[in-house]
Amino acid sequence: MYAFTYNNAASVDEASQSLRKSSEGHVLAGGMSLIPTMKLRLSSPGELIDLNGLPELSGIERDGDTLTIGAMTRHAEVAASAEVASAIPALAALAGGIGDVQVRNRGTIGGSICFNDPAADYPAGLVGLGAKVVTNERSIAADDFFTGLYETALNEDEIVTAVTFPVPEKAGWSKFANLASRFAIVAVMVSASGGNVRVAVTGAKECVFRVEEMEKALAGSFSVDAIAGIKISPDNINDDHHADAEYRAHLVSVMAKRAVEVCS
Repeated sequence: MYAFTYNNAASVDEASQSLRKSSEGHVLAGGMSLIPTMKLRLSSPGELIDLNGLPELSGIERDGDTLTIGAMTRHAEVAASAEVASAIPALAALAGGIGDVQVRNRGTIGGSICFNDPAADYPAGLVGLGAKVVTNERSIAADDFFTGLYETALNEDEIVTAVTFPVPEKAGWSKFANLASRFAIVAVMVSASGGNVRVAVTGAKECVFRVEEMEKALAGSFSVDAIAGIKISPDNINDDHHADAEYRAHLVSVMAKRAVEVCS
């Protein structure tokens, strides 16, 4: 391992100041994405700013129709939470299917969304549920947060502190996972609230995206039949050794229908 400075941040403000001062600083949450990239020399931060000593960044709370999850809350905590299971069962299902037991007990919701892996589950969860990302500076709609391949709308010294989810009338999650990594080949989150329908897809493109044609169809009739005839073009769909573009495009339709089927 190459040399770097380790900073065990005592507060969010301290972590933000360290990021501002360091041109090569990187925030450490669960480390499930960052540490492997460091080992492979794909990332070489000069300073690691550890947020694990900040309990105020963890926790799950429901206030009326809003569910708030702290940025450092582990996937396993989200999956096991009675509050999450009661408010948004689909979100609990998403968290419970991330990686393996070790990853779920170390990985965090904040770390996952900030890394924005194109095959990660939480980006589709946030966009599909109309969530907002809360930072030490502002609140960002999930639709605006994920901007591209491994890219987000965060400023260099900005730190995610929580994610807020509006509790939907119903939501469903369906994932076709790589059996080795449990990353999504394709996964879909569907939600409906007051006539507003969202269909968000991960794993199929370089960044999470919505399928407007399906959203309009489901707004008219929230049923599998409403989207049964909607096909996704393979143009601009990921094509790799895990699945080619045509297969992934087909899976978007299949996973969307399955997500509608399991909506609760």
